[in-house]
Amino acid sequence: MDKPNTPDSPQPRRGIRDTSGQDQVMASPRRRIPRKRLALAAAGGIAVLALAGWVASGWLGGTRSFDAARIRIAEVKRGDLVRDLSADGKVIAANSPTLYAIAAGTVRLSIVAGDKVTKGQALAVIDSPELRSKLVQEESTLASLEAEASRAVLDAQITRANAQRALDQASVERTAALRDLERYQRAYDGGAVPQNDLARAQDGMKKADIGLAAARKDFQLQSAGAGLDARNKQLQAQRQRAVVEEARRQVDALTLRAPFDGQVGQVQVPQGTQVATNGPVLSVVDLSRFEVEIKVPESFARDLGIGMPAQISANGAQYAGEIAAVSPEVVNGEVTSRVRFAEGKQPPGLRQNQRLSVRIVMDTRRDVLMVERGPFLEQDGGNVAWVVDGSTAVRRPIRAGASSLSYVEIVSGLKAGDRIVVSGTDQFDNAERVRISGN
Repeated sequence: MDKPNTPDSPQPRRGIRDTSGQDQVMASPRRRIPRKRLALAAAGGIAVLALAGWVASGWLGGTRSFDAARIRIAEVKRGDLVRDLSADGKVIAANSPTLYAIAAGTVRLSIVAGDKVTKGQALAVIDSPELRSKLVQEESTLASLEAEASRAVLDAQITRANAQRALDQASVERTAALRDLERYQRAYDGGAVPQNDLARAQDGMKKADIGLAAARKDFQLQSAGAGLDARNKQLQAQRQRAVVEEARRQVDALTLRAPFDGQVGQVQVPQGTQVATNGPVLSVVDLSRFEVEIKVPESFARDLGIGMPAQISANGAQYAGEIAAVSPEVVNGEVTSRVRFAEGKQPPGLRQNQRLSVRIVMDTRRDVLMVERGPFLEQDGGNVAWVVDGSTAVRRPIRAGASSLSYVEIVSGLKAGDRIVVSGTDQFDNAERVRISGN
């Protein structure tokens, strides 16, 4: 039985219930996104996709990428291509010979470097006893040979005279024999002389004919022989005369004379010193004839020709000139050429080694496609160019024509307005398509 609750008995403790049993989990209310923000998010996504597509297309368009700062791009255009050549040159004397010693000897100078001289003026004398002694000896030999030649001529005259005398005597003897024969013939016809006397007269006539013929032949042979001897002696004398003239010329050449009006250049032998045979003594400069020596690139040298007109700039003025010479030798990729001033148009006060500018107009081509020159011409022989289209450069075959210092003619493969890479193509390694960044 249950025990009754009494006031004295302890009461059991009861807990107070919470409201958790009554609570229900409810879904959180959904927040509504503004339409404007949703549109911006969509546009951003599209932009990201477009950028990714552009990058992907750029990478797909070229196998390699190059910075635009490392290349140079030029535009193809139409215009007049002037093929000219400009170069700096130095003034040189067109006529500046060096005088040499014809023989060894002591030099005696009568001028100093820088002196103005006139044609034929004595500049220096070389003392050569050997040459002077040789001249005296040759002159003595010439005198002896001339005497022998004269004697030979005289002997020829004597020989001819003796042969002529024998011929005349044979002619007289024949005339006498003819008269005897005629006399005996008349006597024989009249019966005054026997036939034997007539026969002797006839034999005498034949003997006279033989003697006359022999005398004539002997005269011809004696005359010819005497003439040959005399001519031989004369030729020997003439040869010796040439030897003497040469020796005399050499002695005269010991005196060095100015070949023209001008100025003494360098004196290469001090006063009173010994000079060797064929050694340089001094030079003479022709002040009236100067030329300009220029260095021309090898690629332009083949287009230069002697007589081609040129313009020379000196002291702020332009002077007409023409190409006087083009060296056939290439040195360090350059060819030496010489430009002379036009007749009577040389500027005054020129000096050797003075610096002048020269411009040579080789050709003018009207209304042609052209582009700036660049190293791309040397790559593949100027038959290839990289055409720029946006951020991509595509390799394209072309054909280049004439070129000047600044431009080159495009014959085929390009059109006006095209942009090509003219410098830096050596980096492309002949790729068919490259990408240019930062363009």
